[in-house]
Amino acid sequence: MNGWYYRLSLRQRLRISVLLLTILSIALTGIMSYWIAFRSTERGAFISSQNTINKSARVVDEKLRHIIVTASSMMLSDPFKLAMEDVEANVGANYYTRLSAMQTPLGQMKLIEPSIQSVLIDTPVGELFATNDLRNGQVRLRDTTLVRYLDSKDRVVWVEDHEDLLFSGKQRVISIIMKPVTEHQVDNVHVVVNVKEDAIRNAVTDDLLDHANTYFLISRDGEFVLPINSQKAAFQDDPAFLEQLQAQDRGFFKYNLDGKPFLVNYSRLTMNKDWTMVSLQTQSDLLRQVNKIKTTTLIIMLGCVVLAFVLSNVISSVLLKPLHKLQGLMRQVENNHLEVRFSSHYQDEVSQVGLKFNRMLEEIASLIENVKDAEFEKRKMEMKALQAQIDPHFLYNTLNTILWKSETSQNHDVSEMISSLSLLFQLGLNGGHEMTTIAKELDHVRQYLTLQQKCYDDLFEYTIDIEDDSLLEEPILKIILQPFVENSILHGFQEMEAKGVIKISVARTSSSMLLRVEDNGAGMDVEPVLADMRIEQTSQKSYALRNVYGRLRLHYGSEADIELSSEPYAATSVTVTIPLASEGDKDGN
Repeated sequence: MNGWYYRLSLRQRLRISVLLLTILSIALTGIMSYWIAFRSTERGAFISSQNTINKSARVVDEKLRHIIVTASSMMLSDPFKLAMEDVEANVGANYYTRLSAMQTPLGQMKLIEPSIQSVLIDTPVGELFATNDLRNGQVRLRDTTLVRYLDSKDRVVWVEDHEDLLFSGKQRVISIIMKPVTEHQVDNVHVVVNVKEDAIRNAVTDDLLDHANTYFLISRDGEFVLPINSQKAAFQDDPAFLEQLQAQDRGFFKYNLDGKPFLVNYSRLTMNKDWTMVSLQTQSDLLRQVNKIKTTTLIIMLGCVVLAFVLSNVISSVLLKPLHKLQGLMRQVENNHLEVRFSSHYQDEVSQVGLKFNRMLEEIASLIENVKDAEFEKRKMEMKALQAQIDPHFLYNTLNTILWKSETSQNHDVSEMISSLSLLFQLGLNGGHEMTTIAKELDHVRQYLTLQQKCYDDLFEYTIDIEDDSLLEEPILKIILQPFVENSILHGFQEMEAKGVIKISVARTSSSMLLRVEDNGAGMDVEPVLADMRIEQTSQKSYALRNVYGRLRLHYGSEADIELSSEPYAATSVTVTIPLASEGDKDGN
């Protein structure tokens, strides 16, 4: 028996359970129907009608709330975040990339909430929308009646029923204008969600409303928000009628029109306090319907509801136990516990999902290891590339200078150059470690400058200035300064008649460290050099700058940067900004 039950699908088990519950309810209702008697009161009629209108309002509230949650979830997606980064940086070059990436979250919105007709994300750098929705390119957002809502300070603004001019088809929609949910500082970004008016109307009329009544969804000033099953009523323009609607969030009152009493039930939406669901019925009709309801039927049906509620809880707890287990495992995965696995005796759809969940976790774990290995290898290759790019002419010139000085018996200079060359390579290798200290980095560039001064007599002079001696022990990536000094000598001083000057300085701000290399050489065209530095390419032009920039970004992320400025034969400087290390980072080094 257990084996047969385990082989059933979740849908089959639910069908059997619902069938048993329905048979039980019908049997109880049929047996007790002999005891039905009439009992009704005007108060009971009021409450019954009020319950109906309250349910109607809740249906609309839940539908609108789900639409907002769906839109907010879309704004938490990675494509939306990247689009907001472009807006914050005022970059429009990635527009088509962002538009393509947004198709998935926008498509998911419609799958999750089919009542959504279309979505338009209006930004200063371009509009984002689902490309299968035919955008009316001749009408901008600010050309429509929605423009008067764009400057609202509310995060969510509701717009009553209107014709959609933003997309082709001229559908009747209710619009929701939302400000973006993002950590970026963006202005003039609006998310317009157009909701099918038929979807909301059908959700209300199919499930809750009595079609014999007259129903309205109106705004505070009495205007239609959404036509349900009625046309505009005469007393919507009556200030006394509208004033009674605003007395409380929900309730009922009598209203006389031409001497005929009407029962008005109303319930204000919680999602938009300016919108109210109104039910209108003549008092005689309502009491005639209430009189058909018998007291014992209400009691029996209440008992059936309670019984159904209890049984549904028991049944759902049994049937959905594997699903709840899978849900708990997913919460653990959210907390980075990737070692969890799903297991179940059942052979239904949930178990199949659980098996795929296990396979996904195994693939994620494998991918994480691959990424870690690739990242480690990339760092090693970056370092080796930087070390291997030392100009061979520098070594030739250094060795030739040592040979010439030894032949001319300048033994002191020979000893000093050999010592500097040895220290240069020793500090550059740094025992195979990628991180060094400011003190060692300055010593490395000092040895390089000493060798170059011996090779090029009177070509340049240099100074090294450090703002605070405590900075000497700050950790830093090795071989950061030498490529900038090399550029100054090879490209800045070669065509100069006057003597070159190189100034190296180290300073700090509240959270960063600034390393600056400045010379009075021929200078550079800053813009193309910066552009070349920030892109990946095979050209050897600006290789050293690009290599250092890439290593800084790889290690420190967006907190590190390189700034260039140049005034030919006056002051050309390269400024490196890196974050100061925390105490834990210092100890780790």
